[in-house]
Amino acid sequence: MSLPDVAGVGAAGLVTRPLRAFLAATGIAIGVAAMVAVVGISASSRAGVERELAAIGTNLLTAAPGRTFGGEQARLPDEAVDMAARLDGVTGVTATGRLDQGVYRSDLIPAGLTNGLGVLAVRADLLGPVGGALAYGSWLNEVTMRGPALVLGAEAARLLGVHRADPDVRLWLGNRWFVVTGVLQPAPLAPELDTAVLVGWPAAQELLGFDGGIGTVYVRTDPDRVAAVRALLARTVAPARPNEVLVERPSDALLAQEVTDRALTGLLLGLGAVALLVGGVGVANTMIVSVLERRSEVGLRRALGATRAQIRTQFLVESLLLSALGGATGLLLGAAVTGVYAWSRGWPPAVPGWAAAAGLAVTVLIGGVAGLYPAVRAARLSPTEALAVP
Repeated sequence: MSLPDVAGVGAAGLVTRPLRAFLAATGIAIGVAAMVAVVGISASSRAGVERELAAIGTNLLTAAPGRTFGGEQARLPDEAVDMAARLDGVTGVTATGRLDQGVYRSDLIPAGLTNGLGVLAVRADLLGPVGGALAYGSWLNEVTMRGPALVLGAEAARLLGVHRADPDVRLWLGNRWFVVTGVLQPAPLAPELDTAVLVGWPAAQELLGFDGGIGTVYVRTDPDRVAAVRALLARTVAPARPNEVLVERPSDALLAQEVTDRALTGLLLGLGAVALLVGGVGVANTMIVSVLERRSEVGLRRALGATRAQIRTQFLVESLLLSALGGATGLLLGAAVTGVYAWSRGWPPAVPGWAAAAGLAVTVLIGGVAGLYPAVRAARLSPTEALAVP
């Protein structure tokens, strides 16, 4: 028989037992889909992080007060913002200060139930350095910076049940009503703003008894000067006590998350490989049973002149086709799962070409290994033995 004839005979073996072939191919498909989906979701996550970092930048630094040698809470100098702005390579500086206040939808709620929300005094130029943006409403202006007005972080707005910025939406803060002027979009590089209520720096001092203490200094730098500014920032904002200043780069947290995701991806790939191995065992079992059931067919073909090599090739091709069918289905399923999950998270879907090629290659390899023994066993049957009635 020619090679097309052998391939046709191998395919015919699958068609005659469609349910068994479907179940065996499903095991392969699940393993391949798991591996492709894991790699695809990981790649989509990295693409999302990279796109996010490209949009918000990795050149933001923060300086916050740490602890003194005596273990007490340190305090940044009042001139910290102006001093940081003098550093070469700094393009923007702002600061926030934390207030010991709670914010509520009603003045009847007990004071201790803060829902985990903080109140921050902010400067008018906050959004630029932190890369923040409004979801709706307006930012604090020269007038509202001094009056009973506030802006909510994205999570704070959700927890307080505020879905719009309107003069009729008021919150109870510091024994007075404050008007909500706007709500921020999530701030990836400043997540502390998401769960905060933001009031103007002058209003915090005049209406809420804020002492003007700086909680966090946000420093936006030239992308090429990040390392240099980071090395000098503590000594610049607190020349007398640089050891009491904590300097961080918020984007490092996102990169650390990506490293963690890669480690988890390796674990999930291992689980996918186990599933693929189980599918290979299923294919081997299917082929062995197929050989046992088709002894008479093998004997008849041998009696009509088929060689051992042709019989071996026939069953090996059937195993390869079965695995390839499962692998192709698994690739499509894995790509679909990746696309849906990436779409739900707002990531660009990405399935690396090497993952698809590797999944298909491993599938064919498993099919060949799984079908090798049944094919050899079928080829060893003599015509008389195969045609003998048990």
